Amino acid sequence: MESEIRLETVKSRAVKGVVFLTGRTFIFNVLSLVATGFLTVFLEPSEIGVFWIVTAVVNVLAYFGDIGLAGALIQKKDKLEDVDLHTTFWVQQTLVILLLAILFVVSPKLGQIYHLSGAGMYLVYALGISFFLSSLKTIPSILMERELRFERLIIPQIVENLLYNLVIVYLAWKGWGLTSYTIAVLVRGVSGLLVTYVIRPWRPKLAFSFVSLKRLLSYGLPYQLNTFLAVAKDDGMTSVLGGILGGSAFSFLGWAQKWGQAPLRFFMDHIIKVTFPAFARMQNEKDHLRRSLERSLFFIAFLVFPSLLGLVAIAPILLAIIPRYQKWEPALIPLGFVAINTIFAAVTTPLTNYLNAVGKIKTTFGLMVMWTVLTWALVPVMAIKFGVNGAAMAYAMVGLSSVVAIYLVRREINFSFNRSFVKPLFSSLLMFICLLVARPFLTVSASTVWMMILGGMLVYLVSVYSLVGVEIVNDIVRSVRSLLGRDKVVQ
Repeated sequence: MESEIRLETVKSRAVKGVVFLTGRTFIFNVLSLVATGFLTVFLEPSEIGVFWIVTAVVNVLAYFGDIGLAGALIQKKDKLEDVDLHTTFWVQQTLVILLLAILFVVSPKLGQIYHLSGAGMYLVYALGISFFLSSLKTIPSILMERELRFERLIIPQIVENLLYNLVIVYLAWKGWGLTSYTIAVLVRGVSGLLVTYVIRPWRPKLAFSFVSLKRLLSYGLPYQLNTFLAVAKDDGMTSVLGGILGGSAFSFLGWAQKWGQAPLRFFMDHIIKVTFPAFARMQNEKDHLRRSLERSLFFIAFLVFPSLLGLVAIAPILLAIIPRYQKWEPALIPLGFVAINTIFAAVTTPLTNYLNAVGKIKTTFGLMVMWTVLTWALVPVMAIKFGVNGAAMAYAMVGLSSVVAIYLVRREINFSFNRSFVKPLFSSLLMFICLLVARPFLTVSASTVWMMILGGMLVYLVSVYSLVGVEIVNDIVRSVRSLLGRDKVVQ
C-alpha cells in the first residue's frame, strides 16, 4: 500500500521537513512561549504548578497506550501493509479505553494526593479525553511521518496549538484560573483530530493479524520500554517532586525547565522527528548515515547552544524590567543548572535517536537505564536537602553522565566531534562570556536586552564563520534549493 522512495528523495524530503519544522513551527512556538509569558502573569504559580503536575501524571498513564507499535511502523524497513495499520489502530484503541477507565476510577485518589480542587479534577478529566482524541489521529500521523511529508504533518499541530494558546490566554486574562487549561485542552484535542483527517484521510477497518502484531512487537516492545524509562525519568520524577516541593515551589523548577529546554523544543525536536524516519530509510547506507548524523548534530548545536546560553545571560535583566515577572527570580539559579543538562541533551538525544532508527535498541536501553537510575538516585535526595536549587543541580549532574552515551555511539559510527558540535559550543561559550562581562556595565532596560541579543548574535556568527567557513553558507543554499525543488517517488 506504500510507495518506495529513493535515497535522494529521502534526503530531499528530510531537508524540507527540517526547514518546515524549524521555520513555520519556530514562528508558532514563539507564540506559544509568548503565551506562557502571559500565563505566568495572569495565573498564580500554584495554578501553573498544578497543571504541570497533573499533566505529568496523565502522561505517565498515557505511555501505556502505544506499546511501541507507532515507532515500529515508522522504523520498519519493508513496505507497510494495510493489516499492519489496522492491527495497530485497534490494539491502541483497546489500550487507550482501558487506561481511560483506570484514570477515571483512580482520579479521586489523585485529587487527595495532590490536593486538587474541583477545577483540578475537571482538568484531569479533560486531559484524559484529550489523550483519547490524540490516539485517534495516530495512524494518519504515522503515514505522513513515514512518507517524510512534514509540510503536511505540521498543519494540524499549528492549528491545535494556535487555538490552545489563544483560548488559554484569553480565559486566563478573564480570570478563569485553572479552568482556562481545561477548556483549552479540549479545544486543542478536537481541532487537531479534525484537521489531521482532512489533511491525511484514513478509514479504519475491522481487520487484525496476530502475525503482524508479533512482528511489530519485536521492535515495538523494546522501543516502548525505552520510552517508559524516559517517562519514569522525566514525568514520573515530576510527579514525585510535586509531592516533595509542593505546587508553588515546584513551579519555579517547572519555569526553569520550561525556558531552559525551550531551545530544544524550538529546534531539536523538529530535527529528531525528521531524522528518525530518514535514518531508518538509510540503514544500509553507512557513509550517508554518518554524514547525515554529523549534519543533524551540527544543525542542532548551531541553533540550540547560542539560544540557550544567551537566554541564561539575559534572563536576570528580563526579570528586572518586567515588574510582575520578578516573582520568578528564585528560578534563575535552577535555570543555570537546567542549561547544563540541556547542553548535553542537545547532543545525546540525536545520538540515541540514531540508535533507535538503525535498530540498536539494546544500546539505547542501557543508556536509559543509566539515566533513570541516576535521576531517581540524585534528584529526590537533593530536592529534600536543598529544595528547588538542589533538584536542578541534580539534573545537571545527570546531564554530565551523557559523556558515556557519546562514547558508546562513537564506537558504533565514527562521527566527527569537530564537524558535529565542538565548534558551535566554543563559539557559544565565547558569546556567553562576552555577555556576562558586558552585563554589569549596562543599564536595566528593554533597549539593553536588544543590544545584548544583537551583540551576542554578532559575536557568535563571526566566531562560527571563522571556524566553519563557507560550509555553513553552502548548507543553507542546499537547504533552500531542496525546499524549492520537487522530489519524485519511485513507484
